Amino acid sequence: MSPDLAELPLADGAAARAAALGLRNRREQPPLGLGVLAHAARHAAAEPAAPAVVDGGSVIGYAELVDRAAHLRDALAAAGTAAGDVVAEVGDRTADTVVVFLALEDLGAVYLPIDPDWPARRVADVLTRSGADRLLDYCAPTGDGPRAPAAARAAGETGVPVLPLPAYPGAAAAGPAAAADERDRSLEPRYCIFTSGTTGRPKGALVEHRGMMNHLRAKVDDLGLTAGDRLAFTAPLVFDISIWQMLAPLLVGGTVVVVRQEELAFPPRLVRLLERTGTAVVELVPTVVGWIADAAERRPGTVLPQLRWLISTGEELHPGLAARMLAAAPHVRLLNAYGPTECSDDITHHEVTAADLDRPRLPVGAPVANAALYLLVHEPEQDAWRAAEPDEAGELFVGGVVVGLGYLNDPENSGRAFHRDALDPGSPTGRLYRTGDLARFERGRVQYLGRVDRQVKVAGVRMELDEIEVVLRSHPAVDQCAVTVPVVAGRPELAAHVTLRTAAEPEELRTFLAGALPEAMVPRQVTVLDAMPLTRNGKTDHRALQQLTVDAYARASV
Repeated sequence: MSPDLAELPLADGAAARAAALGLRNRREQPPLGLGVLAHAARHAAAEPAAPAVVDGGSVIGYAELVDRAAHLRDALAAAGTAAGDVVAEVGDRTADTVVVFLALEDLGAVYLPIDPDWPARRVADVLTRSGADRLLDYCAPTGDGPRAPAAARAAGETGVPVLPLPAYPGAAAAGPAAAADERDRSLEPRYCIFTSGTTGRPKGALVEHRGMMNHLRAKVDDLGLTAGDRLAFTAPLVFDISIWQMLAPLLVGGTVVVVRQEELAFPPRLVRLLERTGTAVVELVPTVVGWIADAAERRPGTVLPQLRWLISTGEELHPGLAARMLAAAPHVRLLNAYGPTECSDDITHHEVTAADLDRPRLPVGAPVANAALYLLVHEPEQDAWRAAEPDEAGELFVGGVVVGLGYLNDPENSGRAFHRDALDPGSPTGRLYRTGDLARFERGRVQYLGRVDRQVKVAGVRMELDEIEVVLRSHPAVDQCAVTVPVVAGRPELAAHVTLRTAAEPEELRTFLAGALPEAMVPRQVTVLDAMPLTRNGKTDHRALQQLTVDAYARASV
């Protein structure tokens, strides 16, 4: 148990009451200390040619996958990478991504993905804050030059050495790969995902090996994954769901199917790829689930005949879309999943059925294996937390092996979100994570009710509106600013409103934001106002701003 964990102020009797009303799923798992590469090596020994990864026309068998990972591991070790080092990687979603993760795991290093499209300023901040040992660049070059010039420039500015992915000489030239290390890795930090932060700077959520393995096992068990299954690898690498997608099949001898971005961007291509590869499991944001529903309605009962599970994640799945999907493709089971990056990915699963469809919001489910969920209510007069009573909404806290290690090299933010687990004396980690999400427990399941703070998800991207405002406010022309998420034409859109000290065009402000933030965090519209609307108590009236945006879109569409 870390001595740095903050104490959560609890009202008298709150710990016992919250524990009594909490949701737990105690489940025996195989030992969680073995590495994924060690599992893959065992499958390679039994069936060396069995397909481990399919990437376009390329099929990598288990023996080749282990060889590739061992070759990269040795190259990284020769370059000076050691256990405990943080290694940043920049690359597209390919078979190489799987190889990179497995090589770093076998070294005991920390995997830290960088988006090729991030601006140099953000990459430099992430490299600096993480203390990255090096940047591994495996981006395929384009006709115009390097695929990720901003990342290379940021590495140069911060003094982080860049290592290109060494060419794989082929199994024959490489010789027999050394066996994967089978030591107990339970307590090793395994991966770090940088998420949007309220201070205007991203935070690096660090997850340890046993938490990751527990989640992989939960996915294997709850989805019934077997060696005959093919699972689609669809997620952007800077989202934590990419971890389980590229690793869970390797525990059971299954196959990872890489879905390139150009295929994910076009519904017909995506459907054809999933059908051609015989994919059994795919995880998608609700917008793309809608594409699948459209295709299924055009070909009822025949689209994606081998698909067994469709998982919705990233933002809320609405009952209407779920109903369409279940009706058009009754052979496909629909899973609603929920989890914060600060834990080892999803902490709840719920299979959506017809019985759920008359509800205004779908449940996000019951806790996955070895997760403990609690609801607490803050009483400001006492500055203490009490247990939420049955049917009462509260803030969701997470305990158990699923809780991450905190934010990398960021004790201030860690102290606000991670606490000593006083609710479970037997907690395997001793850590309790405050999600900032409102929820209610109903019949052993979690009903998600929204964010306590201003963290939102737009188009599947999790972000803090405060971070966008901090960056926008740093522009010399900006006096005041506010970012909201109005619903326009049925979809949430980022919108920014500013008042100015000196003249500036909206497009100039958008360009300024694009230089510091990922594309998804740049508002599509920036509106200049003479003054910010205020509420009765003198605060910025965000509802009025949202309505301004909705009205502007309505006028533009007339």
